[in-house]
Amino acid sequence: MTQHPLSGITVVEFAGLAPGPFAGLVLADWGAIVIRIDRKDQRFSTDVLSRGKFSLAIDPKVPAGLDTLKRLLTKADVLIDPFRPGTMERLGLGPQVFLGNPGSHESGINYRLIYARICGFSPSGPQRSMAGHDLNYLAQSGVLSLMPPSRSGPSGTSPSFPLNILADFAGGGLTTALGILLALLERQRSGLGQIVENNMVDGARYVSSFPIIHSSDNPESPWFGRPVGDNLLDGGAPFYNVYLCKDNRYMSVACLEPQFYKTFLDTLLKTLSRSSPQFVREWENKGLIPRADNQMDRSEWGSTREFLEAAFLQLDRDSWANAFHDTDACAVPVLSLTEARSSAGVHANAQPSAHPLLSRTPAVDYGNIVGSNSEPVAACDVSSELCPGKHTISILRSFAGMSDSEIEYLIKKGAISHIDAFGTGESKL
Repeated sequence: MTQHPLSGITVVEFAGLAPGPFAGLVLADWGAIVIRIDRKDQRFSTDVLSRGKFSLAIDPKVPAGLDTLKRLLTKADVLIDPFRPGTMERLGLGPQVFLGNPGSHESGINYRLIYARICGFSPSGPQRSMAGHDLNYLAQSGVLSLMPPSRSGPSGTSPSFPLNILADFAGGGLTTALGILLALLERQRSGLGQIVENNMVDGARYVSSFPIIHSSDNPESPWFGRPVGDNLLDGGAPFYNVYLCKDNRYMSVACLEPQFYKTFLDTLLKTLSRSSPQFVREWENKGLIPRADNQMDRSEWGSTREFLEAAFLQLDRDSWANAFHDTDACAVPVLSLTEARSSAGVHANAQPSAHPLLSRTPAVDYGNIVGSNSEPVAACDVSSELCPGKHTISILRSFAGMSDSEIEYLIKKGAISHIDAFGTGESKL
């Protein structure tokens, strides 16, 4: 059986939105057994980041349910808490229950547990109890103010934003996964667990260190020292932008270095001379053909942008893509998701694969999972959908070590539900 980097690690992930599930997905992709804790009365889940996970539907507000969760967590390596500060404490599942209280020398029930907490605003800040989403956290971090102006806003000057990628997933889920891995690595030395505290405001700032440092500490920085929309990387430079083509598709241009910019202009003009000679002559007569040696002359950027906007409209996207292919012009087509999958040789419906690639201990290959009697529970879900409670019975038997009579007691007390309770045909006890 293939060994993965996180083989043997058990993660209990309390169901939440984007960042928590993504942290769990990363750990599952690299071999951890990830058990998602769903609400007992929840029939469906909108979580699409459930690949490779198991589901246990349980109610911690029922005493028997709380005791069962504690029993499960005494054997776990990692807990992922996606809730607002104080929620887990109110459920009786705060970190002190497991790690103890160093100040009073109270011992916990699992001193090796990595207790990862991910929230939106800082747990010590004034917004700690407020609801929010990625855009709010990005706004609070200051990073949103650095984004290029939006062309679709009412005034045309409101900041654009990168979907919910930066705070939810980069500063949230991925940074939380990093913290968990660091804590697991440290545990090999100390034998002790610890709390991993992450909030998406500070996480978004951390992954944005480069533009923040340039903007804050160096007003003369060519990267981000000028007003938003007038810098090298925020749409201010004509040689770092996206251009509309004749067929209403786009090309990306990012030739920052002088040698790449020269290659870009040479290739562009050579292509236009063949396909649209009249266009080239008209711009030559105006004296507005860009020159490579004027790349960093900001007084020329306006006319250069005007030329490039007109130039890319002369041909369709694929013609430009072919012209720039196999050059150092740093100009490639903007692909749709379907085109990107096809370009990478991936099946059209495939989910993004785990990354990076490890040569000796790879990520889980979900396309080649083979069940065996040695599996701790029934095969995990390899699709993006995981029905709440699908693995409740097998988890309680295999991980919590519970007998059938104990499980029956939990059902009678209303502490758990399993998929058969909703009439889906799973075998009964």
